[in-house]
Amino acid sequence: MSVDRYQLRGVSADKQDVHEAIKDMDKGLFPNAFCKVLPDIVGNDSNYVNIMHADTAGTKTSLAYIYWKETGDLSVWEGVVQDALVMNIDDMACVGCLQDIIISSTVGRNGSIIPKQVVSAVIQGAQKFIASMDSHGIKMHHSGGETADVGDIVRTIDIGFTTFGRIQKENLIINDIKPGNVIVGFASHGKATYENEYNGGMGSNGLTSARHDVFGRIYAEKYPESFNPNIPMEVVYSGSRKLTDTIDINGELISIGKLVLSPTRTYLPILNKLLSEKAIKNSISGMIHCSGGAQTKVLKFIDGVHVIKDNMFDIPPLFSLIQSESNTEWREMYKVFNMGHRLEIYCDESQAQAIIDISKSFNVDAQIIGRVEAATQASVTVKSAYGEYNYAE
Repeated sequence: MSVDRYQLRGVSADKQDVHEAIKDMDKGLFPNAFCKVLPDIVGNDSNYVNIMHADTAGTKTSLAYIYWKETGDLSVWEGVVQDALVMNIDDMACVGCLQDIIISSTVGRNGSIIPKQVVSAVIQGAQKFIASMDSHGIKMHHSGGETADVGDIVRTIDIGFTTFGRIQKENLIINDIKPGNVIVGFASHGKATYENEYNGGMGSNGLTSARHDVFGRIYAEKYPESFNPNIPMEVVYSGSRKLTDTIDINGELISIGKLVLSPTRTYLPILNKLLSEKAIKNSISGMIHCSGGAQTKVLKFIDGVHVIKDNMFDIPPLFSLIQSESNTEWREMYKVFNMGHRLEIYCDESQAQAIIDISKSFNVDAQIIGRVEAATQASVTVKSAYGEYNYAE
């Protein structure tokens, strides 16, 4: 898939137009922080800061809608709720904020095709996720939200959350990625101790590409409400697969629909343990949630360094499938999809093994995937079995 084909669908991996629009906005107390950090407006205490974040599950809801219509499986909506929540809370965790998170939902549905059963599944999904995190020592508080029938502007359903946290300033993690750091990557796929089934590693980025490039034209014919009618038909559901087609992963047959719809993995249980270890926390120079921009995400948080990723995870089956169906250039794959790891910690090499061991105790694979070197220009190099790719702002 060429970049032009991607853009024909009206999407952007790096959201350059959005970043251009907001370039003059205030960046908060610490411009290099992964999330915007505000003064303590709530408590007016100079020793505290506030962090507020908002995000949605993106176009993953469109595929969830089709899967639900085809199978009747309401549980798919629980996963989409997790997608929307994790895109908030794992971003916030990258600045050290992962306790007593207040959340509020915003659900916009097309009431003519999304019944109350789906709305109920969404609400229950949020409660289940909160309970799951609570069992791992992560406290979240649901303040309610807004559910609106907005069929004139939403074709199926849009699920989003706004999250808020207040933490002591001394507990902040501000990106100061520097030469000599090693990069510990945390796998996006597999089955963590706190997950119920194998996770394909998809996350909530690249869904527009994945669903149109993997799944067949039959879904355009059956569910025209699931895609933008203004995009050219040649890039609409142009793949060869059905949602119920299966692939063998470690001896288990898993449907491709379930793989693509795997809930975005949260790393909060792991980070809660990591950040409680003083030596580990003090060794961390930065944390990056590889969401929009995937393996190039770190570019927005570095200056005068070269990030070299030369020991990447083996590419999970899901991303190999997407590439083979779409024929996307590998350079673009690493910019659109996480390709095997979705969290990076930049740290002193002395603490890398301790970080890896804690992650593996949760059955989440982790390894040193690269290093940081001095440079005159910020750049990222990905060295893979399919080529070496350099990215710069």
